[in-house]
Amino acid sequence: MAELTLDVARKILDAALAKGVEKKLKPLVITILDNRGCVKVTAAQDGTSLMRAEIAHGKAYGALAMGMGSRALFQRAQEQAYFVDAVNTLAQGRLVPVPGGILIMDGTTLLGAVGVSGDTSDNDEICAVAGIEAAGLKANVG
Repeated sequence: MAELTLDVARKILDAALAKGVEKKLKPLVITILDNRGCVKVTAAQDGTSLMRAEIAHGKAYGALAMGMGSRALFQRAQEQAYFVDAVNTLAQGRLVPVPGGILIMDGTTLLGAVGVSGDTSDNDEICAVAGIEAAGLKANVG
């Protein structure tokens, strides 16, 4: 697979939402970006709070922009706060360096990223990984 199709993005979305329902999580927003950073799909469950779509996008965008899952970006922010702050300034504040943003891989090919927001960052990440794996792709958390 050379690119992330809308059909595959929908599979990731549906499986990620299903994982949230299965785990009885708070309402989620899920954003899936292709490898160019363009939105393939965004969906919000009923009852999500304000700004969740922006946060989900920022998690996915940060992972894609930095080439690492947002958990790794979170760790880097703790170790190199000035660097991540400077990069976020360059990115016009679009990075959200907390877990829940995962790179979508097909073998060694980067297809895009998933960002999830609504519950704890750890639970958001679990849903993103579940969606990617349900589509038969590899979730690159780190």
